[in-house]
Amino acid sequence: METKQKTQFEKNLACLEKLGQTHILKYWDELNPAQKKHLQRQIEALDCGLLQMLTGMATGKGEPLSESLTIEPGDVISLADREKSDAAALPPGEQALRRGEVAVFLVAGGQGTRLDISGPKGKFPITPLKNKSLFQLHAEKIRATARKYQTVIPWYIMTSIYNHEETVAFFKENGFFGLNEADVRFFSQDMLPTFDKEGKILLSAKNSLALSPNGHGGSVKALWDSGAINDMKDRGIRYIFYFQVDNVLAVICDPFFIGYHILAGAEMSNKVVRKVNPQDKVGVVCKINGRDGVVEYSDLSEQDMYARSADGELKYWAGSIAIHVLNVDFIERENREGFKLPYHKAVKKIPFIDNSGVLLHPAEKNGIKFETFVFDLLQHTQKTCTVEVERQKEFSAVKNKSGFESPATARKDLLRYYASLLNQAGVTVEVDEQGYPLFDMEISPLFALNAQDIKEKINTLPEIRAGVYLK
Repeated sequence: METKQKTQFEKNLACLEKLGQTHILKYWDELNPAQKKHLQRQIEALDCGLLQMLTGMATGKGEPLSESLTIEPGDVISLADREKSDAAALPPGEQALRRGEVAVFLVAGGQGTRLDISGPKGKFPITPLKNKSLFQLHAEKIRATARKYQTVIPWYIMTSIYNHEETVAFFKENGFFGLNEADVRFFSQDMLPTFDKEGKILLSAKNSLALSPNGHGGSVKALWDSGAINDMKDRGIRYIFYFQVDNVLAVICDPFFIGYHILAGAEMSNKVVRKVNPQDKVGVVCKINGRDGVVEYSDLSEQDMYARSADGELKYWAGSIAIHVLNVDFIERENREGFKLPYHKAVKKIPFIDNSGVLLHPAEKNGIKFETFVFDLLQHTQKTCTVEVERQKEFSAVKNKSGFESPATARKDLLRYYASLLNQAGVTVEVDEQGYPLFDMEISPLFALNAQDIKEKINTLPEIRAGVYLK
């Protein structure tokens, strides 16, 4: 007799029962057909093997989240080294750009909740005069770089289920900021269930699991699952320039960085800045059990955090700024036999519905989220390269509504950057002791990406004064 093949929903229901997670169906009989369909799709999307592992980790019964690590400083091409080696790194980087071998990959799955806005963080207006959004600022850098090297630079943007539709709509409303729509591709990262401290899956509504993004390491899986890697291969792309949406000073497709990556024969490369103090909240690029990797600032022991070398400098000074170059074939290899990055456990405040079906917003950390980190890829590489850059020129993040790493500090850092470009080009701009100009102005990336671009236009420059916009 023929047996009826089980649907994915039925298979996952059996998995939930085995793991003691059938409480997520508690309100099933109260749901209307549309609500049932929504919950059914979420259940169908669960990976039973992964769910079993995460349930075990949530209850402390799974594999330990971290091992005893032995760390030591990693190899870094410092700013001093670069004075001698930049000239050799530039040609191969520029050649790769001219050949159309470089794609841009933006991680933009975050919401602007910490900035008091609803929707994608990339929509946040950030430039000093024109209030261009983060998305527009990055788009203009890509356009300018593609024009400079007479090439096409495709842009891949990873969103989340929370901001995907609004992100795509924003690009469409703004004509893709002058980019060819065919060269901009969007896809979402995976979501993971969240758990209470007893390992039970949390609900955000009677018909919905409380889900969270699978971390920036999920970008590795999303590139593969979405077909982006195959699209890159079809286009002849060999190198992926990876960055995050909130860094206003990111030098997109930096030819020096790409060149160093190529010369080193690296599979993954990192940009770092020198930590300003031991407590600087950036991950540290170092060697972990003899292999290149990143240790999160929160995982550094106090002894390592404050350790100094013989010259008095911080021993672990190389702070990661989440800018990488990755080889397309390396990402393909990472995914061929399944996603390999480890999952990390974080205890967070997670809104959930209680046994009465009421949505609660806890004041204390009540639940567990799991995420993956893209820098864990370093442990899988055969060769890496790490390059130091100047913080004032390449790193200014927008994370908080006010204070440190806020829109106010990012705008000031943009102003300082504009002033430095003009002064390097021979145009005198009066600045204060910290290098900030005494008035607001703005330089579009389409006008100049560096001081040399300004030098070439110096005879056509308007008066540099308050309110000037170079476009």
